[in-house]
Amino acid sequence: MERKFGKGKVPGPLIWLLKRLFHIDFMNRFFEQGYTGVEFCTKCLEYLDVKINIIGEENLPSEGLYTFVSNHPLGAVDAVAENHILGTHYGTIRFLANDFLLSIKGLAPLMVPVNKTGSQSKGISQAINDSYSTGDQMLIFPAGKVSRKDENGEIMDQKWSKTFITKSIEFQRDVVPIKFIGKNTKRFYLVSKLDKWASKKGLKFPLAMVMLPGQVYRAQHKTYTMVIGKPIPWTTFDSSKTPAQWADYVKSIVYNLDK
Repeated sequence: MERKFGKGKVPGPLIWLLKRLFHIDFMNRFFEQGYTGVEFCTKCLEYLDVKINIIGEENLPSEGLYTFVSNHPLGAVDAVAENHILGTHYGTIRFLANDFLLSIKGLAPLMVPVNKTGSQSKGISQAINDSYSTGDQMLIFPAGKVSRKDENGEIMDQKWSKTFITKSIEFQRDVVPIKFIGKNTKRFYLVSKLDKWASKKGLKFPLAMVMLPGQVYRAQHKTYTMVIGKPIPWTTFDSSKTPAQWADYVKSIVYNLDK
């Protein structure tokens, strides 16, 4: 996303179209300012004129190390906002993210990159262990991808990974549930349906993911709500349920935080 389109052999009209579709110039003007880490997230929200209404901020523990888990309705702005809020509160934060985001240099210092295609599956566990072993807070979006509309038209994460449960037990970190309230454009969810249809046909080009820069652009001047729940002790996750079942349990808590 940071790389500018050069002329080369690409037709000028196509370059113009791509820039308009993905708002390349708009994003590059921010990237060129050179912010990194938590400051990148803070300044990005300012650049977009995005405001975050926080409910339950008193539930953020004053000390200790935690696993913060959240739904993922926007795919970009929610991650930036949560890294800003948690990073500002604690001073340090790391979050699990698809390794293609490493191209955004400002986010790279905060990321624990994972490859969703599975080609780096053996290294993912070690990368997560290394991060948990540090003194950083951990932010995880257990769905691993942006929320889609379900069969009832509700904007909902897909299946949550159990990793945050197993790692929280292993490193004895309580889990803090977070719900981010927001949605992308109707066009995004339409394209998501096309993605699902294409996947069934053996075509796996992620059109919805390609649309995310445009969703960031359209988030300008908006106010979102973030609800922080009370910490769930890691000892809660006993043998009465499997790690996957406990992940579903925490997911249900997240989705009921504003009810």
